[in-house]
Amino acid sequence: MVSPESNKRIGELLINAKLISNDQLAHALSEQKTTPGRLGSTLVRLGYLSNEDLVNFLSVQFGVPAVNLNDFSINNEVIELLSSELVNKHHILPINRIGSTLIIAVSDPTDLSAIDDIKFITGYNIEITVASEISIKEAIDQYYDSSSMLDDIIAEFDDSELELVQTEDEPDTSTLQTETEDAPVIRLVNKIMVDAIRRGASDIHIEPYEKFFRVRYRIDGVLYEIMKPPMKLKNAILSRIKIMSELNIAERRLPQDGRIKMKLGKGKSMDMRVSVLPTLFGEKIVLRLLDQSNLQLDMTKLGLEPATLEIVEDAIHQPYGLILVTGPTGSGKTTTLYSALSELNKISDNIMTAEDPIEFNLAGINQVQVKESIGLTFSAALRSFLRQDPDIILVGEMRDLETAEISIKAALTGHLVLSTLHTNDAPSSVTRMINMGIEPFLIVSSLNIIIAQRLARKVCQKCSTREEIPVPALIQSGMDPQTAENAVCLAGEGCEECNRTGYKGRIALYEIMALNDELKSAIINGANTMELKTLAIKGGMKSLRQSGLSKLIEGTTSFQEVLRVSARD
Repeated sequence: MVSPESNKRIGELLINAKLISNDQLAHALSEQKTTPGRLGSTLVRLGYLSNEDLVNFLSVQFGVPAVNLNDFSINNEVIELLSSELVNKHHILPINRIGSTLIIAVSDPTDLSAIDDIKFITGYNIEITVASEISIKEAIDQYYDSSSMLDDIIAEFDDSELELVQTEDEPDTSTLQTETEDAPVIRLVNKIMVDAIRRGASDIHIEPYEKFFRVRYRIDGVLYEIMKPPMKLKNAILSRIKIMSELNIAERRLPQDGRIKMKLGKGKSMDMRVSVLPTLFGEKIVLRLLDQSNLQLDMTKLGLEPATLEIVEDAIHQPYGLILVTGPTGSGKTTTLYSALSELNKISDNIMTAEDPIEFNLAGINQVQVKESIGLTFSAALRSFLRQDPDIILVGEMRDLETAEISIKAALTGHLVLSTLHTNDAPSSVTRMINMGIEPFLIVSSLNIIIAQRLARKVCQKCSTREEIPVPALIQSGMDPQTAENAVCLAGEGCEECNRTGYKGRIALYEIMALNDELKSAIINGANTMELKTLAIKGGMKSLRQSGLSKLIEGTTSFQEVLRVSARD
């Protein structure tokens, strides 16, 4: 199964193969004393060896195949052959069973005691393959951590009691009510929510399909599948969340919106905004996690570079005018606007906001929740604001011509107005407003600044390592040749700190377009978006791509992330 050299220490073998030096091994062994872990992963973490080189070396050295666990979809029957405690203890993973032979992935083929333990416990013949420690840890998290939690909770359900909910197209409301009060359902839903908070998720997606039911978390802007509860629990889980949100569990044909407030201990609480949407195979629920304690309301910490921060600060401290923040949903527009309001929030000023929904409560600011179903639209709220002696007004979104016209009227009559638009970049916001029916001369007269933004994931500082990006690729992305020649790019390898993603946290990329005389003249003369962008860059504006490349050079984000969130200029 393994060669006679399997009794030699991994470190000695790597030195003999000239993949590491004696000094590097000594450093890694010393590092293990303060940060326990396997030698191979320690060498990888210190940058002396890559995961790929380590796995290939072990494969050749011990005559066992190397496997990429991302290529495997492991059957639950195979997973159930070994307990969570056993796989975590020995850091191995069962990947297949052929007759009386169990195939496992290991990161250390010299660990014969682990192989003997598994052979004794299972009674199977054991065949080993080698995989990286990181990929094994990720697979254990995927197949065991969530599934073991689910198994424990699901085991408490009585299948006969759930049969009615599972088989009927239109479950009885009283049955649903009873099922959602069962302790296992409560524990499962609570576990999903608490686990999302622990992982730093911004959203929870609970999605029914024809043959499966899944839960995904959005972490740092990217969705990850976390678990697939049994289909028989679908209605019980969805109804439990609707009851927590004080929504109508009998209504399954129309969208509904609600809110959940969770207490997490130590005086901390978490608000969750709940959206229910009927789909082909049932109701999909998305929960947006709103953590007041993590709300960063400091203009200096948003990711703005000193020069652009000065431009934004100057714009928000003007006595009147319109400030627009643009970008797609989830790009951090609310945080930027709240940060601006926090800086402007003084006893001497009356600040009023119309929002849909109100995401965070801001002390000293009058916030109004828009409710279109009863006629309280953005435009209706704005008209009322103008009779409330305002100094500063925040309009959650310019959705229509009426709202835009009232906002511009307010900006032209001595009020500072902040609002958002859904556009791809700053210059296209002007075109969007003109298409809505706003006269160009009104835009030029009222608009102070347009801020376009995106959120890029930050490279995990604990597992970041240098990444070699070809100079032509950097130049093609928009970096100037001289900078590209000397650029040092970083990427995360994945560790416990970042949930094996290589990223932890996000940073905003900004495109700041302040209106100079040349731009104003171009808008009046009907310039298109590309012409406005060319003029803005000529006048000193850094595009979203350029902002991303600056963050790349600083070591804040990765090359792939810059390409993902920004378009080529």
